[in-house]
Amino acid sequence: EVQLVESGGGLVQAGGSLRLSCAASGFSFDDYGIGWFRQAPGKEREGVLCISTSDGGIEYADSVKGRFTISTDNAKNTLSLQMNTLKPEDTGVYYCAVGKCGGGGAPFLTVGYWGQGTQVTVSS
Repeated sequence: EVQLVESGGGLVQAGGSLRLSCAASGFSFDDYGIGWFRQAPGKEREGVLCISTSDGGIEYADSVKGRFTISTDNAKNTLSLQMNTLKPEDTGVYYCAVGKCGGGGAPFLTVGYWGQGTQVTVSS
């Protein structure tokens, strides 16, 4: 059974940083796209970043380029999201996801598995 468990959410002031982690189990990191979505109140869920575990290629949403970075530890099946220079519009529930990376501003092409989400709130 595939499980994705996020941690590290919380409340931070605008301009601050936060690091999210995702612990994956039930599958190997080989040859997947893995990354993060977020959903703000009243808005649709949107892809944030996706990293290809086969070649390390990363797809970003335009809104987070230069501020968010993603990394994986394939041996431990963990994924991290480092968020810097946070803005109030980054507020939302952040979901770890596994699927296939996309491109052209859409980090994910498809998603097969989701985590339960962790809340990130950025105060102004």
